[in-house]
Amino acid sequence: VQLVQSGGGLVQPGNSLRLSCTAPDRTFSAYAMGWFRQAPEKEREFVDAVRWNRVGSKYADSVKGRFTISQDQAENSIYLQMNSLKPDDPAVYYCAAANVGPWNNPLPAFEYNYWGQGTQVTVSP
Repeated sequence: VQLVQSGGGLVQPGNSLRLSCTAPDRTFSAYAMGWFRQAPEKEREFVDAVRWNRVGSKYADSVKGRFTISQDQAENSIYLQMNSLKPDDPAVYYCAAANVGPWNNPLPAFEYNYWGQGTQVTVSP
C-alpha cells in the first residue's frame, strides 16, 4: 500500500499548515490512519489518528486544540490541519495506516503497517 504525502514547509510561529496523505489505490482500506512526527535525535511520536470510515479520533496532548485530523473516504485521504504552530512542532511528519486495532489507546508506531514518505514542517520567525 502506498501513501503519498503533500504539504508542509516553513511557517512563522502562530501560523498554520495543512498536510495531506492519499492512498492512490482505489481499493484502499484500513482500520485507522494517523500522523506521527519525528524531530532530529528524537523518537517518532504519535500526533493523532482517526478511525478509517468511522467516527473517532485521538490526539496527543501536545497538539490538542491546535491540530485537527480529518478524512475523505472518496479521496482515500486524510488531512492534518495544524494551527497555532509552535517552535517545538518542527519535525518530519509521517502519515500511516494500520490494518487492525484496538482503538482504546493510540496505536504505537510499530502497529502501523504502511507509511508515507514524510514531509518536513519548519517553524521559524
